[in-house]
Amino acid sequence: MRVSLCCTDTAPAPWLESLRSALPGAEVTQWQPGAALADYAVVWAPPQAFFDEQTRLRAAFNIGAGVDALLQLRIPSAVRLVRLDDAGMSVQMAEYVCHALIRHTRELGAYEAGMRQGRWSYRKPLARADFPVGIMGLGVLGERVARAVAQFDFPVNGWSRSPKAIAGVQCFAGKGQLPAFLAASRVLVCLLPLTEETRDIVNRSLLSQLQAGAYLINVARGAHVVDEDLLYMLSTGHLAGATLDVFRTEPLPPAHPFWTHPAITLTPHASARTLRSESIAQIAGKIAAMESGGPVAGLVDRQRGY
Repeated sequence: MRVSLCCTDTAPAPWLESLRSALPGAEVTQWQPGAALADYAVVWAPPQAFFDEQTRLRAAFNIGAGVDALLQLRIPSAVRLVRLDDAGMSVQMAEYVCHALIRHTRELGAYEAGMRQGRWSYRKPLARADFPVGIMGLGVLGERVARAVAQFDFPVNGWSRSPKAIAGVQCFAGKGQLPAFLAASRVLVCLLPLTEETRDIVNRSLLSQLQAGAYLINVARGAHVVDEDLLYMLSTGHLAGATLDVFRTEPLPPAHPFWTHPAITLTPHASARTLRSESIAQIAGKIAAMESGGPVAGLVDRQRGY
């Protein structure tokens, strides 16, 4: 069995060493043009040439949570695309969202600004009940985030493509229930997969349906948000602010207005990073399941886009 590693912008040596340790019976190599044909691939942002050359692949394992970039390539239907179930990302995402939410509702940014200016002052505490949180996307990451937010006694709503049931979360599903979900939410957390249906979904129309004084936390993909619409809703005051970890162009261009907007908090796509040890353990387990003909979790439905 041969496994090919093709990961752009990722140091290959640690991945190769760990994959060889986890798959002692396999020949694991880093892909180069003209390399021998492999049975399985471990990829992140691979070029089209990789799939053009690797005509014997049975499956390709994507080491990030999102597969939108992978689905832009021409990949034979016989190649099963597999995403990681978690790989240590869900707890990181829950930490990040809870931090952004609490920083906003506890007005920690205002306290920080005051202290930098030498001001010692207090602000009246805000009620959690006044900040119902809406989680868009209830996959592995979204469900973990929803449960974590609920632990801090915020009202939590969840919206997904198909019906879900999560203890402590009021769940909405489908386009028909999206308006009710938005009307019930003041803080919106975007954790949707990026598909043709969800591209540009966070636009002026959607944001205007949130409760007044709304707050946006986007940790999914930059292409979910229409930048101009977000800036407009901030200018009207209907949106109080936003925490953004992902952007339409990354790195964020130096002249982009997000950099200097006083109501926007930015981080460089750092909300949840793939953890190598957890990822490789999953990949090894899934390869073993495929070799034995067993079921494999995380298979990508190309029609749905995730």
